[in-house]
Amino acid sequence: MLTWKEIINFSVNGNPTPDKRVEKTDAEWQSQLTSEQFRITRQKGTERPHSGALCSVHDAGKYNCVCCNTPLFDSTIKFSSGTGWSSFTQPIKENAIKYERDTAFGMVRVEVMCNTCDAHLGHVFPDGPEPSGLRYCINSESMIIKKEDVKNDN
Repeated sequence: MLTWKEIINFSVNGNPTPDKRVEKTDAEWQSQLTSEQFRITRQKGTERPHSGALCSVHDAGKYNCVCCNTPLFDSTIKFSSGTGWSSFTQPIKENAIKYERDTAFGMVRVEVMCNTCDAHLGHVFPDGPEPSGLRYCINSESMIIKKEDVKNDN
C-alpha cells in the first residue's frame, strides 16, 4: 500500500517504471479523444465539481485510462469523498500512476498522470480514509470504466 511519503518521494526522485509506454502526437490524440477528453488529459484541464459522469458510479469494475486503456483504479478502492470528483485510495498497481509536483494557481499539489501515456488524471492528497490516508481526486473524462460481469448463481 502506497503512503504519502512514497508519493512525495516519487514526485521528487522519479516514478516507477511503467509496464509499457504509449506515445502519440497531439494530432493523433485529438483524432482519438473528444474535445473535453483532450482538454483534460493532454492539456491538464479539470472538470467542474460534481459534473463528471463517473463521480457517482459505484459499479464493480476497473477504471482505465481513456487514452491508452491502461487499468488505473479498481472499483473496490473508490469512495465518496464529497469533493465532486471520483476518489480512490490507491492505484490498481504501484507503477500505474506517475506523480509530479504541481505549483499552478499558487498551490503546491501532486499531479497524477497515467504512467503509460502521461495523460493528466487529477491530483492526490493526504486527506483520504485509512488505512492509506490517500485521496486520488480523478477527472471522469480521463477514465473509462470496464464493468465486471456479475455472475448469477441461480
